[in-house]
Amino acid sequence: MSRPRGAPPPQVAPAAAAAGLRRVARFLARALPLCRAHAVELYTRGLWERLVALRPEAVLEVLGGPGRLALQHSLAEAAGAAAAQWDDCRFSSVFCEKSKRLIDVHSFALAAKYYSLSNLGLCTPLEEILEALRGERQERNGIKTDEFMNSKKSHEVQVMSELVDSIANYCGIKQVIDIGSGKGYLSSFLSMHYNLKVYGIDSSNTNTHGAHERNRKLKKHWRAYQSRARANLKSQKLEEVDDRPVQTEIKCEANIDEKPLNNNSSLQSQDQVTTQDSVPSGVFTEIATSETSKQTEINLVAQTQSDESKLSENVLAILNVLPADAVEVFSSSQCDCGELCEEEKAKRKMASIKAKASKSSESNLYFPLTSYITAETELSDIITDLEDSVMVGLHTCGDLAANTLRIFTAKPEIKAVCSVGCCYHLLSEQYENQEDCTEEVWGFPMCQYLKDEGWCCGRNARMSACLALERVAVGQMLPTESLFYRAVLQVIIEEIYGVAKSDRHVGKIFSKSSSFLDYVRKSLKKLELDDSELPDSCIMDYYEKYKHRMNELEAFNMLKVVLAPCVEVLILLDRLCYLKEQDNIAWSGLVKLFDPVKSPRCYAVIALKKQSCF
Repeated sequence: MSRPRGAPPPQVAPAAAAAGLRRVARFLARALPLCRAHAVELYTRGLWERLVALRPEAVLEVLGGPGRLALQHSLAEAAGAAAAQWDDCRFSSVFCEKSKRLIDVHSFALAAKYYSLSNLGLCTPLEEILEALRGERQERNGIKTDEFMNSKKSHEVQVMSELVDSIANYCGIKQVIDIGSGKGYLSSFLSMHYNLKVYGIDSSNTNTHGAHERNRKLKKHWRAYQSRARANLKSQKLEEVDDRPVQTEIKCEANIDEKPLNNNSSLQSQDQVTTQDSVPSGVFTEIATSETSKQTEINLVAQTQSDESKLSENVLAILNVLPADAVEVFSSSQCDCGELCEEEKAKRKMASIKAKASKSSESNLYFPLTSYITAETELSDIITDLEDSVMVGLHTCGDLAANTLRIFTAKPEIKAVCSVGCCYHLLSEQYENQEDCTEEVWGFPMCQYLKDEGWCCGRNARMSACLALERVAVGQMLPTESLFYRAVLQVIIEEIYGVAKSDRHVGKIFSKSSSFLDYVRKSLKKLELDDSELPDSCIMDYYEKYKHRMNELEAFNMLKVVLAPCVEVLILLDRLCYLKEQDNIAWSGLVKLFDPVKSPRCYAVIALKKQSCF
């Protein structure tokens, strides 16, 4: 049955998306040296002197350090003034034309804000797309996911699942393919709450196993929901009972003078008439109310049992989303299993197996699968009953986000896509090493313009794109001290051991170290560098030499944090422009799904195919 649909949400025109991409690229061409530099090499490469023509104190005064309010105020001011004051010709006020060094921090912050997605006007508001997709369909009541997910994951799953369900309903689709599903947070919720058939595909067997384990835990939560719902149901019915005697009393008083309608009235009606003639009306009302209350209680018990039966059916339907090996169907009929004959037990067991097998074609199921997904992956080889589907990805790492979009455009069965990427540092770049390998599929760039320009961000810049500006702006700390330790360690490694490049990594040693001395000793051992001839005094001399320059590292990181959203914008607009270049897409856009303080990678790339949804 068809349902009324809203008008398609306004769409960013391909020309507008391409123009925005070009403007961001021109700005980053000037600013990227700040992001391409690694904080670890701040002292060994003299990065501050090479890239910034200001004192660290001047930068921190404008931007503020971690935990200060200056950055928040600076960005608020930039947001208000960006559209009116900035244009693409003002680069010379930010960077010196000759030295290319940063010369104006305030203009730098203004420009960074100007080239953010929110200011460029290239995002579709979430409310608009939901309204367009839903039409007159009502939003369903939400389930509290924070009881079995942390607050961040709960926020992400609730918001994204609502959007995915709206897309699926709009397109008339019941199958969802969750790429990079991990432990199945999104997949299980889509199947449980929205009655969708979900295939969660992850490359890790560990994650697939974790998805099964999560379903076992969710089963317990749904049993708890059943108990609470039953208690609430009883409470609600009892409250209705308390109100009913008053209503009954009014009806009884109104009918005191009425006579039987005909001679075929029941004996009970005749008895009531006789009693009415011999008993004062007030007493009759009391008796009638008492009898009615008893009957109401009897009806209540029957109704409650019926409602509980329906509730159990609903919960059992919900539990169908779990894998067969994780579901233990519970019902009152199982209580007397011990009294059943062996033949009856065997029949019931066979019926249960057949029922589970038949459920494989039902919609409200979740199937965790293990497979490595590439742009060339044939989904029909993984999903035997592949049908028209919505492809989704919640924080798909690196190239997986780009490959999700490529699969969407190439496979006719995929009618819509909703992808939120992350881990930009894991993206492969075609021009990072200046090698033109035309046969390989790269994560970046995707659109034709950046390919023609041979655009390259570099790993350090892509790493910077993962920084959380909004979190820093509200006072969450950057790991300044740990980065300082690592930067000074790099000086020791290069000056004493003559090692400039190494395939080994220090890792998370800072959190396990009691002091800088302890940190250096542990790090050198992990790097397999002999520290037996390195005295403690020498190590501490390096610490004393650089400790007064820690503010350089703090200020340098703040510059990278402010620039981070612009690098992310370039990557996101590259993906959007790629979709705009395709002929088979009816609608595509960027939507801000999450609160960036809770979930910094908050933007979704969404697209719908032609001749399927519109």
